[in-house]
Parts: sequence; structure tokens; C-alpha cells
Amino acid sequence: MSMKIYLFLTLLLLSKISFAQSNTTNELDKKYEGLSLYFYKNTLKMFNQNDNKEFDELIKDIEKMKFLMIDKAKSAFAAADYKKLLNGYQGEKYEEMMTSRYKGKNLDVYIRQADGRVKGTVILVNDSSSLYVLDILGRVALDKASTLFKTLDESTDLGKRIKDFASGDEKKSKNKDKKEHGIKVD
Repeated sequence: MSMKIYLFLTLLLLSKISFAQSNTTNELDKKYEGLSLYFYKNTLKMFNQNDNKEFDELIKDIEKMKFLMIDKAKSAFAAADYKKLLNGYQGEKYEEMMTSRYKGKNLDVYIRQADGRVKGTVILVNDSSSLYVLDILGRVALDKASTLFKTLDESTDLGKRIKDFASGDEKKSKNKDKKEHGIKVD
């Protein structure tokens, strides 16, 4: 009987580990200087200050989300690093769903499925100066992803932080010598 319990607990633990956010994203966050923000379902609901039903529908299947923004010049992030990053996602069983290029920005979307359902989504926006990574535990309708970015950007506190970081305004940062790592927006 105890062997069955042990086997059950082991399988339960492995299932939780297999659906955690991407190791590739976590390694990227550790290796390169940048801004990292974490969002949970309740946090995302707070951003919907206008009670937009479409936004509620968009986030209903998101459990948590990690957002990274990396200044490529400051972090010495090169084209070869981006290729390694994409290979890392593929090594974690993420499948390329979409690739696009618009106004000098590359957009890559990867998903991970299990039992016919999307369990993880990674959206990467790469341009000449910055890399943006949105690692989602759960799923989001790909044709509505721009709505998610727009709502996050329009949230006054979060949008200000992102814009300050993107513009390199280090005066507003209290501790500019340290990496802003793992900010939890809850």
C-alpha cells in the first residue's frame, strides 16, 4: 500500500514540475540584466480597471505570467544568443506557432501542449535594442495577445515602470547598480 502512495506522490510532483514556467526563461532572467515582473491571475484582473469583458475572457486561462525586458546593448545579448534561446524553448517541447516581422521587430510565439490542451505559451518580441519575453503558464488566444500587451502598457504604474526601463531613465531607479530581479506584482 505504501508503494502506491509513494508512486502517486511522485507522479503528482512530476506533473507539477512539468507544467512550471519555462526553464529557458528562468535561465535568461538569471544570465542577462533586465526587468522582470511576475503576474498572477488576480494581478491581471486588477489591470482591467474598465471592466472590459474581452480582457477578462483573454486572461481566464492564464495561471501566472512572467514578463522580461532585456536591454540588448547593456547585457551584450547577440543574435547567436537569440538563436540559443529559441533552441532552448524547443528543447523544452515548445512548438513554434507563429513567426512574424513588423517594423524591425521579430515576433515569435511558442506553445507547449499536453493532452491536447495548451499548457504554456511564450511570446518573444525581438528588435535591435530590446528583447521582450512573456512566459505564460496557461494559454491566451494568439489573435488577442496585442490586447494583453496594450492593457498592461496602459496600466499607469506598470506602464510607467516599463517605459522608464525602456527609455533608460536610471534617475527614477533608487538602486541603479542592482538588477531589478523578480519584482512580484501582486
